[in-house]
Amino acid sequence: MKALLLSEYKKLEITDLPRPSPGPDEVLIKIAACGICGSDVHGYDGSSGRRIPPLVMGHEAAGVIAETGKNVTGFKPGDRVTFDSTVYCGSCAYCQRGEVNLCDNRQVVGVSCGDYCRNGAFAEYLAVPQRILYHLPDALSFPEAAMLEAVSVALHAVRLAQLQGGETVRVIGAGMIGLLTLQAARALGASRLTVVDIDETRLKLAREMGADEALLSGPDEKLAPEDDVVLEAVGRSETIAAAIDSVRKGGTVVLIGNITPQVMLPLQKVVSRQVRLQGSAASAGEYPEAIAFVTSGKIRVRPLITAVAPLEEGPQWFSRLYAREPNLMKVVLTPKPVSEVAL
Repeated sequence: MKALLLSEYKKLEITDLPRPSPGPDEVLIKIAACGICGSDVHGYDGSSGRRIPPLVMGHEAAGVIAETGKNVTGFKPGDRVTFDSTVYCGSCAYCQRGEVNLCDNRQVVGVSCGDYCRNGAFAEYLAVPQRILYHLPDALSFPEAAMLEAVSVALHAVRLAQLQGGETVRVIGAGMIGLLTLQAARALGASRLTVVDIDETRLKLAREMGADEALLSGPDEKLAPEDDVVLEAVGRSETIAAAIDSVRKGGTVVLIGNITPQVMLPLQKVVSRQVRLQGSAASAGEYPEAIAFVTSGKIRVRPLITAVAPLEEGPQWFSRLYAREPNLMKVVLTPKPVSEVAL
């Protein structure tokens, strides 16, 4: 089968690999669309430590079932599907509590980190366990379905904030996850939404996505501790400090971004103002909700898709994303002819 292989850091090439065979509890998916995640771009140069070559990356995908294992029920060849990026065991204590994102035996599709290597969906075919699989409605295009993993991450983060309805919410970072988190917060009951970023182009998109206020961050920015919830979607010392400065006493800061492994924390402000810091990792069962919100239009993903491109153009698109070319959001690659994968 055709696949986009990270053969060494900063080197991607189209190659032929053996077509995988599904195990007894797995399905083989003919991939129709796979989005390039920011974590893939960080893995491209080895900076994340979680994309060790040789590896086929890609975990934001959708397609059609080509073959099923002998124990699979509820799915059949021809079904349109997507899947969770987290391959969880289903039997550890965390899985039993429904915290599948914290599974003791967790693996991630398209990741190689030393402990395991699991090829991903920048390929014509991929085999995944049935337990991480979800049916897709016909109304959802494959490129839109490739956005569901990111939508589920956003929904999970907002769920952890425990909104009751009517809260004022601030989102720091208007990248892909930030813009989806903005929409998820609105869908889950936020009354007023502020988005902060350093890029005016992204702030314009935030306004189009429903932000009540979009603020350009800078050295002269004055922060008032007034928001009930702040969702931090960057992961740097300065943006986390800004999140803590923006939240009211007794409020909640949800940490989604993780660009840097360590940050400076204004501990006294957190303790003296009784601020709740909540980390958010991947998702844990939000896929059905994500599918419903995107299908209904409550969360819009089409405006965030910059391009749908052939898999063969993957190396060029990775180079452009890695170079931080302006105005690029989500790029979706397809092994099929682009004309067959309409938005």
